[in-house]
Amino acid sequence: MSHVHDPELQAKVKKTTEKISENMHIIANEPSLAFFRIQEHVRKVIPLIVDRRAEVVQLQHDLQGKCYDMEYAISAVKEIETADESLKNVQELLKNAIFLKQQLKYVESRRPKKDSNSSVYKRLSAHITLDLPDLTDLSGVVRETTNRVEHMMSQARNSNSNIHNNTTGTTNGATSGPQELQRSYTTLH
Repeated sequence: MSHVHDPELQAKVKKTTEKISENMHIIANEPSLAFFRIQEHVRKVIPLIVDRRAEVVQLQHDLQGKCYDMEYAISAVKEIETADESLKNVQELLKNAIFLKQQLKYVESRRPKKDSNSSVYKRLSAHITLDLPDLTDLSGVVRETTNRVEHMMSQARNSNSNIHNNTTGTTNGATSGPQELQRSYTTLH
């Protein structure tokens, strides 16, 4: 073989072989570099994606609970609409009860008074007003009614003890008064 000693040709060949080997090196390592870049990207993004997914699951759970609440509220409103007839019936019954109470009071006021020792129930019903109390503070109304009844009963006891002291030997009248008061006291409480 003949050796040609052309330095320019040798430099061009050397430069070409270096370029070819560099290209082969890049081509051989390109897939691993791509996989490295993908892995790096996945490591950065996956924790954020997991956090977002947890937030979405929590929001979905909250939204489902709010949907159940809304469905329950809608069904309650629909049931109130169907209760209109029942509420009208209750209103009519209250009107009738008030009217009948007024009639009874009117009839009682027209009757002549027989004696001062009428029944405790009649004396109690004379003091009952027709104003319906506000049901938000029912304890105050109950307390006031209890005080009225106790006051009336103490007055009745005093009047019965005066009658008992004034009457001589009528055991029938003496026993009926306190027993009636005791019975009405236990009935009211």
